[in-house]
Amino acid sequence: MVLFRKFIFLISILLPISSFAEIVNEIDISGLDSVSRGTVLNYIPLEIGDDFSNKNLNTIVTSLSRTDLFSSVKVNFNNGVLKIQIVENPTIKYFEFKNYEEDLVLNNEIIESMISNFNLNVGKVFVQSNLDKLIQSLKKTYQTQAFYNTQVSLKTNLDEKNRVGIELVFDEGERALINSIKIFGNQYFSEDDLLDEFDIGTPDFFIINYFTERDHFSTKAYEAGIESLKSKYLEAGFLGIAVTDSKIHHISENNSLNIEITINEGEQFHLGNIDFDADILLNNQDQLRSFFDIEKGDKFERRKIVSGINKISNQYQNKGYAYVKIDSKLLPTDSKDVIDIMVSIKTDDVVFIDRIDIAGNNITQDDVIRRKLSILEGQRYSKLEINESINRIKRLGYFSSVEYDLKRHSENPDRVDIFIEVTETKTGEFTIGLSHSNATGAALTAGISQQNILGTGNILKASFSNSDAVKNTALYFKDPYFNNLGHSISYGFFKKSLDATNIQTSDYLLDESGVNFGYGVPLQKDSDIFGEFRVSSIDLKCGTALLIDEPKQCSKNDDLNFNFSITYSSDTLNDFYFPSDGSKNTLRTVLSMPGSDLQYFKTEVSHKSYEPVFKDKIFKLSSRLNLASGIGDNDLPFFERYFEGGSSSVRGFDFNSLGSKYVNSGKPKGGELSFISSAALGSSLKFAGIDNDNMRISIFVDAGTIAEKTSNFSLNDARSSAGMQFTWLTPIGPIGLHYAKPIIKKSTDVVDTFRFDLGASF
Repeated sequence: MVLFRKFIFLISILLPISSFAEIVNEIDISGLDSVSRGTVLNYIPLEIGDDFSNKNLNTIVTSLSRTDLFSSVKVNFNNGVLKIQIVENPTIKYFEFKNYEEDLVLNNEIIESMISNFNLNVGKVFVQSNLDKLIQSLKKTYQTQAFYNTQVSLKTNLDEKNRVGIELVFDEGERALINSIKIFGNQYFSEDDLLDEFDIGTPDFFIINYFTERDHFSTKAYEAGIESLKSKYLEAGFLGIAVTDSKIHHISENNSLNIEITINEGEQFHLGNIDFDADILLNNQDQLRSFFDIEKGDKFERRKIVSGINKISNQYQNKGYAYVKIDSKLLPTDSKDVIDIMVSIKTDDVVFIDRIDIAGNNITQDDVIRRKLSILEGQRYSKLEINESINRIKRLGYFSSVEYDLKRHSENPDRVDIFIEVTETKTGEFTIGLSHSNATGAALTAGISQQNILGTGNILKASFSNSDAVKNTALYFKDPYFNNLGHSISYGFFKKSLDATNIQTSDYLLDESGVNFGYGVPLQKDSDIFGEFRVSSIDLKCGTALLIDEPKQCSKNDDLNFNFSITYSSDTLNDFYFPSDGSKNTLRTVLSMPGSDLQYFKTEVSHKSYEPVFKDKIFKLSSRLNLASGIGDNDLPFFERYFEGGSSSVRGFDFNSLGSKYVNSGKPKGGELSFISSAALGSSLKFAGIDNDNMRISIFVDAGTIAEKTSNFSLNDARSSAGMQFTWLTPIGPIGLHYAKPIIKKSTDVVDTFRFDLGASF
């Protein structure tokens, strides 16, 4: 009975609560424009018929606010009706950046990326907090480039359709320039050596600084300098190098920066043992150690370790292990300054070439490129032969770039495809025109010069000119792959009439016509020998001054000239226009044949070599020696002598102006012997912020001499110059500008310090 009364009491307490619970009978939403009612209902946690409690109010407000669709949300509940009052955020009508300097800090790509990252694209719902974050990000971006006073003001325009237009107006201010960079804690390297690792710093000579902008701070360049500094220490064996503090002080009075960097060099390590853990050893461990140009006990140099690992990697890749993985691990030893190295070599399947695909050759025929490949489809993979193939394609001179990529077959991991991508460049020109000059009179000219005629790889040169001074007709054709053995053949004819009395630089009349035929044979992959037979008829008439200066040669009128030339050449350069490695050597001999009225010989030797030095700098060394003489009692014809001076010789001197002069005319005689040598240091223009692989700038020193007779050769007659050259591979071909100042010269020399050239190369 007692239990029954307790049960009745509980029922009497709970019954009123259950009977009077509030239920959502209606949901009223006001303020909707572009957002649908269904969208709002999807975001609230209640439906009609659900029980309502006061905690639902905060939940609804929070849920709708998080959508970023609304700038205001109000909710109340009364008599079963849930009322939601909202104000929609506007949509973005336009977003414009005003008054900023293009590429100073911002450009269109950066702006579009930032707008997208903060969800502020045109047509999107405008959220004020996103715009605030964008403005803060912009200011930080400017600060990374040392624009500490940049102001960004906001202008908005809201129309009657609830669309907002946004304008950000910039007052960029002045960039803070670097006043000083100080490095503390360094002992092994001097501060100047470490500061050289930074592309930014205190100003150079003001003219250089104008182009390099060295005193312009950027966070990216600063962090790159820090990493380069660390790398310099790592190269020297300081494996624990650390930057313990870095402070950038902005001095507002003169808007400058003082930078302080504190480092802890740590211990300098020496090399202990180098051991190998390998799936397959192509060489024994001692042979593998020989790839490292460093021995036990030597100062640890990371560069030599990396070089050794690369050599081992190449060893495996040249044997078909295209995907070999080589890792190195530093192991501590009992000595605190000695470190061991464990080299791990993980091989995979030996890989074979399945297909070689070539793209980008819109003009050049496929087989012209393929015949330069030293690796073939079906052959075992070899990195060495692929690199050689790419270099041989570059040396054709038909392409401004040649790249390759590998694609492994997923179903057959022992097969790869090679994709070669070429970018064609201008390989010839066609000219036709009518001109007039005071020196040569009216002239009609036409010509074609094509190193890759119709994409066949054949060479065709044809020219015609007709003026008061010169009449010239010539045709030359060469097929560098005449047969399947890679032999080459050439032939042509020429006819030239020079009336030098109409120009100021000569004093003779010369008519020459003839034919030539040549044949070449490859010796190795990168060398060949080429022989050419040439026969011509020469009719020479000398002017008054030349009759006095060259009486013996001018006494002859008609000559029949037979000569044979043989040329050996080897070429291992890795590019045609801008090589960075390799060499090119040529030896050519010309000999008059029996029965020729002119009896002489020529021997010409030339050398070019390129070697990478420093970071992206290239050292070039070139030399050539020319020697000619008459045979027996015969003199070398004066029109076969060598002339020096000018762009392809000793720059800074007028074209063909060096050497002794004729007494009567004062014109250069030329010489039987000439020697020219040049050294240059070339670089891309990345240091000046120009990232263009088709541009080079170089500084050079030229030296050379020419002797009228071989027996008169003397270094006292040498000339030299120094200067700077800019070379640009344009879509219409390479062009060059150089400025050269003579260092050693004679008082009678004609100086030509500035020159513009077509067809120039580094």
